[in-house]
Amino acid sequence: MDNLDSEDEKVEGPIENAWAMKIPKFTEKDNPHGLLEESKFATLFPKYREQYLKECWPLVQKVLKEHHLVAELDLIEGSLTVKTTRKTWDPYIIIKARDLMKLLSRSVPFEQAVRVLDDEIGCDIIKINSFCRKKETFLKRRQRLIGPNGVTLKSIELLTECYVLVQGNTVAAVGPYKGLIQVRRIVEDTMKNIHPMYNIKSLMIKRELMKDPRLKNESWDRFLPSFKSKNVPRKQPKNKVKKKPYTPFPPPQPESKIDKELATGEYFLKDEQKRAKRRHEKEEKQVQAKKSKEEERKKDFIPPQEKVHTEKPAESSIDLKSFKAKVKKASKFNKKG
Repeated sequence: MDNLDSEDEKVEGPIENAWAMKIPKFTEKDNPHGLLEESKFATLFPKYREQYLKECWPLVQKVLKEHHLVAELDLIEGSLTVKTTRKTWDPYIIIKARDLMKLLSRSVPFEQAVRVLDDEIGCDIIKINSFCRKKETFLKRRQRLIGPNGVTLKSIELLTECYVLVQGNTVAAVGPYKGLIQVRRIVEDTMKNIHPMYNIKSLMIKRELMKDPRLKNESWDRFLPSFKSKNVPRKQPKNKVKKKPYTPFPPPQPESKIDKELATGEYFLKDEQKRAKRRHEKEEKQVQAKKSKEEERKKDFIPPQEKVHTEKPAESSIDLKSFKAKVKKASKFNKKG
């Protein structure tokens, strides 16, 4: 009873940080008889990964051999296969090896993909092509996740302690399980038109708040940034369609072909007369079309009308009043003389 009531084994209340709880390590002594059945997984890889896989395949086989697994590279079908042997004692290592093959086929380098084989490290492949309908918006949001020169992606890696690779329509992440949840949240929010800086800022603030023991049992919502979606007003069409006034009466019935023929008198004509009339109308249309084409051709040969410049008479710069005064003075001087 004393051992049961000891402080070391006594747990009060719920576990606050489940990620901090240590799981006992699974060793070969826990499963000395091995596995009863053989498990096998195969993954396809694209053509451009063939050269890299051929170079690093000896390293892959060496790492998997330590866990008593067999790996095969089929270059004809373009597939990676991994399967257990009789000596395999860890039942979950085949799942880890399958994830390793998936990461290698999705352009993740071997140095980062091998980390999946550790117990405390996992991987997550997030499909992002289903979040956007238009290809343009998808490309913009994917580029927003990467950031200018990959700065945003690098900050996500530093805060979550995960390796993140954006490739095509998927995002591959390798790291601790807590970080993988954070990466998935950031990626999904970014593709839902929430800027990744909101989540990055909140992670940075949480990291600082964790250092303060006084805020351990308090809510951190007042410190974290909140995102509010805004309804951006869209441009309305210039030509608005005016609604017709409401009338209880139905619209008039359109005239049929027979009604039109009765109105023009064509209904009472014989078949030969109708054909002759149609032929005559057709010929008139052809003549009009021919005339319009000839006029268009002659436009190039018609000279443009020249503007006639009428020169205005130059205004005399002589002052008439002063000239008349000078003439009067001269006449008076002549009379005196």
